[in-house]
Amino acid sequence: MKIRTLSAVAVGALSLALVASGCSGSSDDPKTTTTSASGTSQGTQALTIGMPNGPQTNNSNPFLNTSAARSLGYAFAIYEPLAQVNDTRPSQDPIPWLAKAFEWNEDYTQLTLTARDGVTWSDGEDFTAEDIAFSLQMRKDNDALNTEGLPYGDITTDGDTVTVTFTSGQFVNQIKVLQMFVVPKHIWEGIADPSKDTNQEPVGTGPYTLTSWTNQAVTLDANPDYWGGELAAPQLQYTSYSGNDTLTPALATGQAQWGWTFIADYENTFIAKDPENNLAYFPAGLGIDMLVLNTTKAPFDDVAVRQAANMVVDREKASKIAESGIFPELTSITAIPTPAGDDFIADEYKDQSYEVDVEGAKKVLTDAGYTYDGDKLIGKDGQQVSVTLQDPSGWNDYITSLQLISDSLQSIGFAVKVETPNADAWTANLNSGNFDAALHWTNGGVTPYEMYANMFDPAYYAPVGENASWNYGRYQDDDAAAQFVAYTDATDDAGRKAALDALQKIYVEDVPVLGIDARPAGAEFSQKFYTGWPSDDDDYANPQPTTPGVSLILTKLQPAS
Repeated sequence: MKIRTLSAVAVGALSLALVASGCSGSSDDPKTTTTSASGTSQGTQALTIGMPNGPQTNNSNPFLNTSAARSLGYAFAIYEPLAQVNDTRPSQDPIPWLAKAFEWNEDYTQLTLTARDGVTWSDGEDFTAEDIAFSLQMRKDNDALNTEGLPYGDITTDGDTVTVTFTSGQFVNQIKVLQMFVVPKHIWEGIADPSKDTNQEPVGTGPYTLTSWTNQAVTLDANPDYWGGELAAPQLQYTSYSGNDTLTPALATGQAQWGWTFIADYENTFIAKDPENNLAYFPAGLGIDMLVLNTTKAPFDDVAVRQAANMVVDREKASKIAESGIFPELTSITAIPTPAGDDFIADEYKDQSYEVDVEGAKKVLTDAGYTYDGDKLIGKDGQQVSVTLQDPSGWNDYITSLQLISDSLQSIGFAVKVETPNADAWTANLNSGNFDAALHWTNGGVTPYEMYANMFDPAYYAPVGENASWNYGRYQDDDAAAQFVAYTDATDDAGRKAALDALQKIYVEDVPVLGIDARPAGAEFSQKFYTGWPSDDDDYANPQPTTPGVSLILTKLQPAS
């Protein structure tokens, strides 16, 4: 399944609390070594990293989530963020990174950043505040790069300081802003269309540099001039496996030492193959898996059909059978994961849980004008209601979930097909609106706002045929749009709670998508050659190899010996 990302790090009081207004990050260096001033000792083994995303093309553009660099994750070993934010533990303080200090104003409409000194690009040029400002300006000027639709205002520099303003408060987008990677101005200012360039010779500030790209493997070597000090692994080798079935044995045997794929019965299939070295870590948060419904066409343009589908999906089976219990069951009818989201659930929904109700779903449909011909649900056009569910071949847990959902929909008379295109075709279908329904994930966040925004914020709406970055189901509703804006514009917790309560009501009653299961961030590791991976005891980063926290993890690792 595709995922939409310090023994040597002393963080202490380095940074701003994510939700505290008007506080600034420390300018202290986020890394100190445990051996000598030259850093930790180098290991001798390449660190092998695998993802189940199928064939890749030679594209290292960090702005494109369809590029090999983003699909496999090596973009984040080359390009680094302004700050390291643990999006699986959003209450943790961000760690200053390329910005050695940062400060929001009281209403979150202005962010002041101080560029870290002593940093060079991998081609030897100095990193400066101009690079930060340029990287932000690129996103402002190019809608294709501003995938989150952030409302940039003025972006200015003064020495090593960058000031960026926004036309509305960005309380909810702090993680997105601080996790932004920086690209070198002296390279990218000469690129005509940064949204299409393949960037085959990437230049970054990160701990590793690209040295070889083939269809079989992508190789990165340790950056000898990395500002963060010497690194444990001398080389990274990335491989894209055809799917879960091929990546699982590679992880179990240590052929791939770091990766993420769904592994059924992972205790026996993965851990037991090398119990001394094989590790798995699944920190829970506020993200979910959702069944995206295309609300622009029948049958899911009808709220009654969406409500009925919501009433028959068996979330317990999705968790236990499709996800082997790794992904917790989604119980609240608000789709907010529990217990992580307990404090956010509106009072009227506190004690309401999903229950399968086939007869109730049939009544909703017949009350809305649908009829039955035996076991077949007949639509208002006189034909059996039919849908096609799709997810990529090789994503075994998602395919199993689709089969379970198919069974549920057939129980109320749907005709259902399950299709398994390749990952690229599936991504293109969702982006363009060429589908009936598909499983996808949401991001997590500080609050459920991020989850709901990914699911159905009309601000992400794109007409069918044009690319959407979220709200793939093309849901439109004026009240929902107003409540999302009200949440982002709120200046206090009471205002945010009122808007979030309203969004929960819209989700429960209008069912723009179906929440299926809670989605922890997950990864599998081998500690045979390198230790220091994120864990329950040291939960310093999102463990997945495709997130902005990659550079932090790579500086945390130590040789096992």
